[in-house]
Amino acid sequence: MMRGERSRLILLAMPAGIVLLTFFLAPLAQLVAVGASGENGVAAYASVITNSRHLASMVATVVLAGLVTLSALAIASVAGLFLVRHRFPGRNLLVSTLTLPMAFPGVVIGFLVILLAGRQGLLAAVSSASIGEQIVLAYSIGGLYLGYLYFSIPRVILTVMAQAETLDPAREEAARSLGAPTWRVVIDVVLPALRPGLISAGSICFATAMGAFGTAFTLATDIDVLPMTIYTEFTLNANIASAASLSVVLGAVTWGALLIARRLSDTAVATGA
Repeated sequence: MMRGERSRLILLAMPAGIVLLTFFLAPLAQLVAVGASGENGVAAYASVITNSRHLASMVATVVLAGLVTLSALAIASVAGLFLVRHRFPGRNLLVSTLTLPMAFPGVVIGFLVILLAGRQGLLAAVSSASIGEQIVLAYSIGGLYLGYLYFSIPRVILTVMAQAETLDPAREEAARSLGAPTWRVVIDVVLPALRPGLISAGSICFATAMGAFGTAFTLATDIDVLPMTIYTEFTLNANIASAASLSVVLGAVTWGALLIARRLSDTAVATGA
C-alpha cells in the first residue's frame, strides 16, 4: 500500500477512532479501575459469586432475560411469518401497531404494566369481579417479564419479517410434495432458513433484557435484578466500587452472549442454514 493511500485511510479512520477512544475505551477503562478501587480490590469482581444477594440478582437477571428471549422468539416468529405471507386490509396498520412499543421508553412501559396488572389495573378489577380476589403481577418479576416482553416482541418481529422475505417457497413446496406434514416442513425447512435472523433477534433481545433499567425502576417493589442492584449499590449504599464492578460483570456477560450469538449466526450463514 502506498504511503499516500495509507495516510488517506488513517485520516478517514481518525474520527471513528477518536469517538471509540473518547466515548467507549476511556470510560470503560475508568469503570474497570473504579471497580477494583474498593476495600476488596480486584476481588470485588468475584462478588457476583461470593455475595449471595449479588448472585441471586445475576441468576434472576439471566433467567428473566432468557425467558423473555424465548417467549419473544416464539410469539414473533409466528406473527412475523403470518404478516409476511398474508396480505389483507389493515395489514400495514397492524404492523405499525405491533412495533409501536419501540417508541416508548422503559418508564412508560412500566407504567403501562401497572395499568394492566397493578393494584388498580385491569387484571385486578377483572379478577376481583370474577373470583373475588385481586390478582396483581405488576410489582413482581412477573410484571417485569410482561414489560420486557412488551418491548422485545417488536424488535424480533421486524427481524423475523426481514428474514422471512428471503425464504424460498419452492423448498417448502418440495417438502410437501414428498409427503412431509406441516410440522416437519416448519422444523426442517422454515426454522433452519430463519435461523440467522432468529439468532440475531434473540441476541439483541437478550442483551436488552439484561441491561434494561427504566421498566425495572418503575416496577421496583419486589424485584431484584442486576440493574436494580447496581442502582442500589450506587445511590443508597454509596458503594461506587461495588456498583462499578457489577456493571463490568453485567457488561461482560452480555458481551459474551452477543459473541456466542455472532458465532452461531456466522456458522448458520456459512452452512447455508
